[in-house]
Amino acid sequence: MSDPGVQASIHKNLKTTLPRIYNYIKASRFQEVNLLGRLYSDTAPVTLSHWALPGGAGAWQEWTFDEIIKQEFTATSIGEQFGPTWTTHWFKVEYEIPDSWAGQEVRFRWASGSEASVWTADGKLLQGLSTGTGHQMRPDYTLTKSYEGGAGPSVLYIEMAANRLFGAGEEDDIAPPNPNKYYTLTRAEIASVDTQVYKLTRDLEVLHQIAETLIDLNDQRGYQALYTANQMVNNIIAGKDSDAGALADAYFKKANGERVHKLAAIGNCHIDSAWLWPYSETKRKVGRSFSSQIKLMEDYPDYIFVASQAQQWQWCKEYYPELYERIKAKVVEGKFLPVGSAWVEMDGNIPSGESFIRQFLHGQRFYQKELGFMCKEFWLPDTFGYSAQIPALMRHMDLSRFLTQKMSWNLVNKFPHHNFTWEGIDGSTVLAHFPPGDSYTMNLNVDEVVKTETNLQDKGRVGTSAFLFGYGDGGGGPTQDMLERAARIKDSDGCPKFDITSPDVLFTELEKDQHNMCRWVGELFLELHNGTYTSQAAMKKLCRKAEFQFRDAEFLLSAAIGTKGPEAASLLKDSLALLDPSWKKVLLNQFHDVLPGSGIGLIYPEAERYYNEAISAADTVWEASAQTLFGSEEITTPVAFNTLQWPRQEVVTVEALKGKSNAPQHMLIEVPPLGYSLLQDTPPAQPVTVTQEGDLYVLENSFLKAKVDSKGQVVSLLAAGDGRDFFVESVAASSNEGTRHGNQLVIMDDEPVYWDAWDVMDYHLETPKVMNALDSSFEVTDVAVIESGPLVARLRFSLKISEKSKLSQDIVLTAASPYLIFETSVDWYENRKFLKVLFDHNVFTRNASFDIQFGHLERATHMNTSWDSARYEVCGHKWCDVSEPDWGMAVLNDSKYGWMARGHHLTLSLLKSPKAPDDNCDMKTHIFKYGLMPHLGTLVEANVVQRAYEFNNSLRIVNLPKTTTDITPQWSVGSFDGEGIVLHTIKPDEDGSGDVVLRLFECRGARSKATLQLNLPITDVLNCGGMEDASGKAPFTQDSGVTSIPINLTPFAIKAFRLKF
Repeated sequence: MSDPGVQASIHKNLKTTLPRIYNYIKASRFQEVNLLGRLYSDTAPVTLSHWALPGGAGAWQEWTFDEIIKQEFTATSIGEQFGPTWTTHWFKVEYEIPDSWAGQEVRFRWASGSEASVWTADGKLLQGLSTGTGHQMRPDYTLTKSYEGGAGPSVLYIEMAANRLFGAGEEDDIAPPNPNKYYTLTRAEIASVDTQVYKLTRDLEVLHQIAETLIDLNDQRGYQALYTANQMVNNIIAGKDSDAGALADAYFKKANGERVHKLAAIGNCHIDSAWLWPYSETKRKVGRSFSSQIKLMEDYPDYIFVASQAQQWQWCKEYYPELYERIKAKVVEGKFLPVGSAWVEMDGNIPSGESFIRQFLHGQRFYQKELGFMCKEFWLPDTFGYSAQIPALMRHMDLSRFLTQKMSWNLVNKFPHHNFTWEGIDGSTVLAHFPPGDSYTMNLNVDEVVKTETNLQDKGRVGTSAFLFGYGDGGGGPTQDMLERAARIKDSDGCPKFDITSPDVLFTELEKDQHNMCRWVGELFLELHNGTYTSQAAMKKLCRKAEFQFRDAEFLLSAAIGTKGPEAASLLKDSLALLDPSWKKVLLNQFHDVLPGSGIGLIYPEAERYYNEAISAADTVWEASAQTLFGSEEITTPVAFNTLQWPRQEVVTVEALKGKSNAPQHMLIEVPPLGYSLLQDTPPAQPVTVTQEGDLYVLENSFLKAKVDSKGQVVSLLAAGDGRDFFVESVAASSNEGTRHGNQLVIMDDEPVYWDAWDVMDYHLETPKVMNALDSSFEVTDVAVIESGPLVARLRFSLKISEKSKLSQDIVLTAASPYLIFETSVDWYENRKFLKVLFDHNVFTRNASFDIQFGHLERATHMNTSWDSARYEVCGHKWCDVSEPDWGMAVLNDSKYGWMARGHHLTLSLLKSPKAPDDNCDMKTHIFKYGLMPHLGTLVEANVVQRAYEFNNSLRIVNLPKTTTDITPQWSVGSFDGEGIVLHTIKPDEDGSGDVVLRLFECRGARSKATLQLNLPITDVLNCGGMEDASGKAPFTQDSGVTSIPINLTPFAIKAFRLKF
């Protein structure tokens, strides 16, 4: 039954009635006769003057508002152009509202084709503006909801950024930015608004959406909306605006039933901390976005907005302190809320386990200190896959709620749940929710609302779903139009019910239904964007290096604190002041478009600088800690430091000894765990040798025997004492197997469907070219012997990849190494090519094991299912292992993350060469290494985890005072008795109390027991979590100055202790 006053259209013709309604509120072609032409009842010009801030990207950070307005502004006008890209332009806007507009809403309207922001004359940031795209528009600022008259001349300032909301790409958004783009000012005026007309536009818009959406679903309520809207248009044409508005009011009063699905609508503005713009522009996006939301809250007091990424809150505090204070007041009111716990929305695959924890630790500490607020959820809507250890990392941080939507981007398989219990590799579980609308930037349109219900994979199991709305990626957040649509849709018959609410309310409702949810075990593998494991190789290399440098620095700092006590107070204070901002630089660079390599080129020099500054800070802390522990004097002795928990015997190269007569360049030394020893050369049990068998070079030590052909391929590999070959050197002519060799350097075509830096498509596997095969068409300089023992054997070869690119590689074996090392240098200047190393091995296995955060993960080596087939490029960290029950092979690396293990092929991805959004991505010289480790037994029995730690954390050669080393030629903080537990982290607590935090994890996937013995003056041992708050006493014993801590861990569990001195 239709509402009173509604007459159905004369003809049953949707093809005319629906467009009629749309054209009446949207089509600019009919603006003179539709509602658009009546929205602004009058306009008045403004007077403009302009000042161009000198410099390009980020230059604005050097200027205060007070300094800016003192500059000489010159007259300008509509039609002028401003640029080039990334520059900043300030406009002084002088206007006077006519008294005849008294009682009316008045707006300032602006269009520069770019981003901008509105400021008061005294430096208060009011709102962001965006007019550079056909969507995500925010073109005006409301000066007053009801002008009182008599205001006289007034002044505003506009800060214009010479970039659009999505950067400055030409062909499309992800194209490299045009550095010389200029933007034309096409509008600057004040206008009075007909609020009755504005209401009618929003009424008709929502009714049109309801009609369009529900009629497609064959729902008769769609026709009721259609006829209501059609009658409204007839009334408006007849001059009966009030009657038209009343029809809409009557329609929207009809509420839903009690069992209808409910949506938790959450206003947000996902801001990429860098992507198609640099960090400096994100800081302004934060100001524009946050101020826009505060402005909305003035007019919509029930509105709630959430913002993730503590880094962005910190930027707001630093660059917009007045705005930040207004936001803090709204936090207290529960209207403007932090969400997500982390410092930034980081990549979900590449950061180490410790980096994940520091993301949460620094994020939560900021919210706690600044806002008195602690998040309960991990909010990561847009990243490129999710590690299987995330549930355990979350639980370590006392988080139990997880939200993302990126899995909806899967290229092959539709993920089967929107709500589920997610179980990690250690058995930890969290509640996971994917908004069924498959977006975090919804516009609050009816089709999005209905899709959120119809697309839900868990119908009947849950009663609530998240609905994330607001302009995002480039920032902005919800708009007035969205909130007006929300007011009409929220309980409209035919749509799910929804309320604008908070993440806590959403998850509280979901937790009531968790008993109905299915369980997903292991990683959330995104079947897209797998090229991000490789793009921008320097980001990966520097991230890995920084993570290990921090680990070492914090270890020695903790040793100094524990040993010296109050004497180390100033060291502790100074070091924490240095480590805190340095860690935050690394955490910022782990953002999900920076570390993965999917940003514009402008980002990466700054990101590299941040990494190098952080690494330098870690070295400074190391040196200061060593001086506090061991003193300083001019006469020094070199020692080797081992920051790992087990003793090591390794060959080191001592630079200080080079060139001295009778002094060895290489030394075989033994170092205790968590300590140092003097450089005392030890004769090897078996020297490493290089011999030649025909065209093959044979490298052999006490661990392995390898044969390398003249082109650098490993044609044979044996573990010592075992006759089984990991490769097939040659085969009989009758064999169908063919040869299987290692270290095949393969180049492939890499032309994704669209997402250039992000993707590597399955069809790239159809285009391999082995560059260092014996019959290769590539120019290869044959292997030569560079060193031949007794401590180091070294072979060298090179190849020409193209006219612009070349590769040089040393194949190294030391007397103490259980693996071959491939030290590689590549001058890389290719166009959409992918460089990999292939190990075509002889191991029969249905699964390969991959190192991930604080554990490892098994993946199938076959393609039985579409899920297996889609894993043609996967993420792993320091190693991958393929094994039979008593024999296997591991590949180690120092900076790479992309792998494939399929059949008897194991590949490690080395370099990629995309051209968008950075057309110079990875065009430089790259230096990296990988290792090949044969072993007997399983990867656990062969200690692959330990060897990978050593591969990434070399012994440190440092000089200590001779008086110290004379008295203490060997020094150790402690040792481990037992297997299967890794002491990854030894750090001072963040509060600077002098306590030390230990973090350990079980590395075998088994129940493990061990005893940690520490030679430190410990007074108490407490259990703690990732936030470092003590949670009761832990058992320990003490004898003769040694504290023993028994540790029992379940498979892949993470555990932390807090030590008091």
